[in-house]
Amino acid sequence: MAAASETILPTADDLMKTIALAEAAKAEAAMRLRAQEEAEKMALLEKFEKPSGVDDAERLKRAAAIINRAVANGLTEIQVIRFPNALCTDRGRAINNQEPGWAATLTGLPKELYDFWDRHMKPRGYRLKAQIVSFPNGMPGDVGLTLCWG
Repeated sequence: MAAASETILPTADDLMKTIALAEAAKAEAAMRLRAQEEAEKMALLEKFEKPSGVDDAERLKRAAAIINRAVANGLTEIQVIRFPNALCTDRGRAINNQEPGWAATLTGLPKELYDFWDRHMKPRGYRLKAQIVSFPNGMPGDVGLTLCWG
């Protein structure tokens, strides 16, 4: 009977080794996922730092399509972009505190979109709301720009 129990029933040490290996595999998978997410975030940041290459006429068509779709759904505002706070010269501090002049802290694509709003949409009565939309570990994270017309 003793020989049969050795082949059927693993030892407590063997069980602990199996659990440790499974935990290590989970940790490794989580690290790979975090590294992939970080790489995607860095690629997005690089993309947002550069000029979009979209002219005002095309941007106006896109804005009209987005606004018309939102209105058809009964909305009075729509978030037009969400971006890492690293695209603000102060990492979003002025936006988080709703300070006058917060727009001067924008860089890259967010600045490009703000300038477009200022030239073409603000005169037509549209408002632009900026706010921190995530707080990872209690710190300001991503920024959202929301176009409002209601």
